[in-house]
Amino acid sequence: QVPLVESGGGLVQAGGSLRLSCAASGRTISTYVMGWFRQAPGKEREFVAAITRNGYTYYADSVKGRFTISRDNTKNTVYLQMNSLKPEDTAVYYCAGSVSGSLDSVRAYAYWGQGTQVTVSS
Repeated sequence: QVPLVESGGGLVQAGGSLRLSCAASGRTISTYVMGWFRQAPGKEREFVAAITRNGYTYYADSVKGRFTISRDNTKNTVYLQMNSLKPEDTAVYYCAGSVSGSLDSVRAYAYWGQGTQVTVSS
C-alpha cells in the first residue's frame, strides 16, 4: 500500500490558478508512475496528467498547455499546477500511483488518494 493524500483544492474564479499536492507516506513514490485524474458529478473518472519515473509527462488534450505535473521524489510528493482554470475543470481531483499499464487508464493505477475538490466559478 502507498497512502496518498491530496491537498490544495478550493474555489477559484475562471482564469485563476491552483496547485494541488499529493503526498505519499510509508513508501517512496520514485518507482511509480504518478497520475492525476478527475471526476465531475455524474461523469466517469478521467485522466488529467501523468509523470513517469524518469520525469516524462503526459496530458489530456483538455488540459494541455494549462496544467503542469511535476514530482519531487526527495519530498515524496507530486504536484499539479493548474492555470487558466475553466468552469469545466470543476471536479474532484485524485492522485494515483501505477506500477504498470496504460498511463491514461484508471485500471493501471493501484493506489489512490481520497480526492480534493476543485471548483471553478464563472
